[in-house]
Amino acid sequence: METLLGVTVVVVAGLIMGSAAWPIKLMRRFQYEHWAFIGNLVGIIGIPWLVTLTFCPNAFAAYATVDKLVLMKSNLWSLGWGVANVLCALCFVRIGFSLTGGILTGLGVSMGVTVPMIVKGSGLFQNAPGLGSPAGLTVLAGVAVMLLGVVLVSLAGFGRDRALEKLEETSGSFLVGLIMAAAAGVLSCGISFAFIYSQGPIVAAMKSHGASEIPANFAVWAVGLLGGALINILYPAYLLTKNRSWNVLLRNWGEIGLAIIIGVNFGAAVALMGKGMLLLGVLGASVGFGVQQASQMLGSQAVGFISGEWRGVRGSPRNRMYMAIAILIVAAIIMSYGNTLAKGVAP
Repeated sequence: METLLGVTVVVVAGLIMGSAAWPIKLMRRFQYEHWAFIGNLVGIIGIPWLVTLTFCPNAFAAYATVDKLVLMKSNLWSLGWGVANVLCALCFVRIGFSLTGGILTGLGVSMGVTVPMIVKGSGLFQNAPGLGSPAGLTVLAGVAVMLLGVVLVSLAGFGRDRALEKLEETSGSFLVGLIMAAAAGVLSCGISFAFIYSQGPIVAAMKSHGASEIPANFAVWAVGLLGGALINILYPAYLLTKNRSWNVLLRNWGEIGLAIIIGVNFGAAVALMGKGMLLLGVLGASVGFGVQQASQMLGSQAVGFISGEWRGVRGSPRNRMYMAIAILIVAAIIMSYGNTLAKGVAP
């Protein structure tokens, strides 16, 4: 039951994360820099710190007892994730959305699932089985299936744009774009690693000062995402200054509300991802991230279908997307089964 609950939580986290930016479909004046600045301010800084300072007694005293190296590592991981977000936006222009998404997700999942089985995480995740164990091999099989789904999603995206005569425009060096996308893919799992490699000591410190389980987990994100916030908030601020569009923020209060919703969606998604990983047990760092990423892709495609991005598209592109969705679901099931093997649960 705990495995089922953990899978359910990370699936919900992925669906929310994948669909988090749906409010941009309703925006008329805001560009990327506007909603990204507000959304990241709310989701990365506002929500985690609000929960931590409200529900974790003596939070700063608790943080002071944590090894400073742990706090530095978590922030370096989230800093890498922040860099990945910027590189991703630049790659959209250089090599297009479909190819960027495929490379980013493929490398991100491969790294995010395998590394915690090689270099063990903190707390509960210290006892994760190795890659060569039955559980590890099963999870890797799930990753292989998921990568097939990622390829099909990318091919379906190319086909959709071709059918709609909306081929993605690219600019700059294509090779440089590929290198940037690969780097972004490797760094994108930093948000998961920021939690995996620091949650043990931070949660223990918060609990020792009177915090309960859920606020203690928020405390991990609050301090661990500061590095990512540095990039994810300052880069949009730079664009706002460069484009002289700060004034647009104050003239569109309705769209500010929509940007806040994006931030709330993100804050909820990362909190659920962390909680789901813990519920999944010793292999939760790997399985939780893998299932979350599969669900995230499903969430983003759902927004695309609902918003009409596939309207008028028939034949191979749509069929590939349906097949990709089915394959992603199968991949999540395989990885979840691997998690039961790690817990010693009979199949």
